[in-house]
Amino acid sequence: MHSFTEENYLKAIYKLIEQEGDVVSTNAIAEKMSTKAASVTDMLKKLSDKKLINYQKYQGVTLTPKGEKVALNIIRKHRLWEMFLVEKLDFKWDEVHDVAEQLEHINSDKLIEEIDKFLNYPKVDPHGDPIPDAKGKLNIPKSHLLSKFKKNDVCIMTGVVDHSTAFLQYLDRSGIALGSEIKIKEIIEFDRSLQITINKGASIFISNDVAKNILVIIK
Repeated sequence: MHSFTEENYLKAIYKLIEQEGDVVSTNAIAEKMSTKAASVTDMLKKLSDKKLINYQKYQGVTLTPKGEKVALNIIRKHRLWEMFLVEKLDFKWDEVHDVAEQLEHINSDKLIEEIDKFLNYPKVDPHGDPIPDAKGKLNIPKSHLLSKFKKNDVCIMTGVVDHSTAFLQYLDRSGIALGSEIKIKEIIEFDRSLQITINKGASIFISNDVAKNILVIIK
């Protein structure tokens, strides 16, 4: 058994490693957890004592196999709960994160396996993020940022980088959703903003910052 706080730290470290590489700094963890570096150091010592992380002062943090297994299990539960809330309880994709943050700490393997079965073993959550299987295996799709593509490229939206409520609501207002066909009509040289069509409809303009937060595959 691990405390809610320990689980949240392990999940945060795992996600930072995904973004930054194999080793993450105390300051990066503090920023991710919205807390002070001194508090992070205390927790890292506890996690190290439990053999969940490798930690030496000033040398960064890595997850042990045991710690990675715990982190992936929490991520699995979080993403399955998000899918359950959207698919079965009619939550919107911008409403599920905070609720799933609470539900992910329920300690029942049977419950989560039954939810997985009930949902017919989904591979991704409502935001397009891959769901680890029961053994912790994670199949990461080979998606790329929309901002990396060229004029006249046609792509299919597979996910988002920014999971914030504000960004997801912006996508909803713009008519952009998972599975949308996006064609790049023009790239504005001045600020790298994009003129795009969605599902062969009317053109809209999106900023480069928006394009950097949309994941796609080429059609």
